[in-house]
Amino acid sequence: MSGEPDFTSLRLRVEGFVQAVGYRNFIIEEATRLDLDGWVRNRADGTVEILISGETKKVETLVAASMRGPAGSTVKNVELHNAEPPGEKGFHRRRSL
Repeated sequence: MSGEPDFTSLRLRVEGFVQAVGYRNFIIEEATRLDLDGWVRNRADGTVEILISGETKKVETLVAASMRGPAGSTVKNVELHNAEPPGEKGFHRRRSL
């Protein structure tokens, strides 16, 4: 075993009451705290889309946080899909679709 951490990249689609409740800010704060790369954005259909990339355990921690959300949000479903890592470092807010 090399001691190197496993890396994971996932795209999440979060359904529920997740817009206009500070959900994106919550995700940005958590992802930054965990030192993950990626982005978050609102979608026109009322969902939030997240791309996260980093150490697998940290990605799993953010996925768990995304299922919980901030106070005032109600997460009904989180779809997980494997993804390519983002082209840039850090975690960012993207323009809504």
